[in-house]
Amino acid sequence: MWRFGVEMGQDQTKQQIEKGLRLYQSNHTDKALHIWFKVLEKTSDPGGKFRVLGCLITAHSEMGKYKDMLKYALTQIDTAREMEDPDYLTEGYLNLARSNEKLCDFQKTISYCKTCLNMQGTTTSLLLNGQVCLSMGNAFLGMSVFQKALENYEKGLRYAHNNDDKMLECRVCCSLGNFYTQLKDYEKALFFPCKAAELVNDYGKGWSLKYRAMSQYHMAVAYRKLGRLPDAMDCCEESMKIALQHGDRPLQSLCLLCFADIHRSRNDVEKAFPRYESSMCIMTETGNRLGQVHVYLGVAKCWLTQKELDKALDTVQRAQELAEGLGNKLCILKAHCLNEGIFRSKEQQTLLREQVVKFHECVEEMELYCGMCGESIGEKNHQLQALPCSHVFHLKCLQSNGTRGCPNCRRSSVKPGYV
Repeated sequence: MWRFGVEMGQDQTKQQIEKGLRLYQSNHTDKALHIWFKVLEKTSDPGGKFRVLGCLITAHSEMGKYKDMLKYALTQIDTAREMEDPDYLTEGYLNLARSNEKLCDFQKTISYCKTCLNMQGTTTSLLLNGQVCLSMGNAFLGMSVFQKALENYEKGLRYAHNNDDKMLECRVCCSLGNFYTQLKDYEKALFFPCKAAELVNDYGKGWSLKYRAMSQYHMAVAYRKLGRLPDAMDCCEESMKIALQHGDRPLQSLCLLCFADIHRSRNDVEKAFPRYESSMCIMTETGNRLGQVHVYLGVAKCWLTQKELDKALDTVQRAQELAEGLGNKLCILKAHCLNEGIFRSKEQQTLLREQVVKFHECVEEMELYCGMCGESIGEKNHQLQALPCSHVFHLKCLQSNGTRGCPNCRRSSVKPGYV
């Protein structure tokens, strides 16, 4: 009789989780959460508890409640340890990695991802490896470790292709768009989210609309960088529309940042400022510290447009302090670059020289230069090409030099990889 009761509990747990999922997919988030909280409170089935915690992790991630997401991820990993199941443990550590990635704690993200990859699970957990590589790539990009970021993105794409996982491929393509935006190869920065949008159109009939919104946002960023501002505005508006419909606060903040950047590109700082402010409010609420750095850098550029040098300097200082706390070297470099311009305008030569030295130290530390011509990568819009070792060069240098190996690590093959 006791055994029969446990089985009923398992069935009821499963039914209630599925009911919550249907409500969640129909945009009845509050009702779904109410059901899942009840399941979490009443279920005696460890597998059901693990699954409902996964639903709560996903929901709180999409709402931008990252601290709650981390809380449920910690509870989930405790549940997985009690079950002593390597598949559950792998998924639990992946959710811990994702939670820390959202909170911009990139070192912890990498540590949990490495734990996932070292787990000796079954085929089920091996299917998660592509998602682990994506999260680890995002963390390395968050710290401006470009070669390792690219290496993990390429691994993620291989897993996606081998497992015919179009959703994962879509997400990696969006991250690659972000990667090439940062390195200022804006053609590739547009190509990859366009590829993601194609995947959504071809395969995404049953997918969440967040995939379409995500690809449209990254396209908007690339279009703005290319100076195609009407296209940028169209894509950003479509992304924002979906984000508002689904209560996706993190994406709303990114779209507001993009809108502000578009207005700044049009020299309309009066429209840019309130959008930066709205973006900052949501990012502060969600804990997106890296996003806050980008807001501060955009605001500083607006102050520079208005010749408000002291206000610009103060805003850059805030951006730099946040970036240093996160370990994001590229944003630190951008802060030095802006400071350089400010001190040049102020004719403060000693401070100017300090910023120039720090700028070049950042370039050296990130290895942001082409190993063939020695010129900087990421200083202006250049077409780039990655080799299988994930070292990045100017495309024109690879084409003109015809080398048989990577000048940086001397790998023999120069056959381009996926990216």
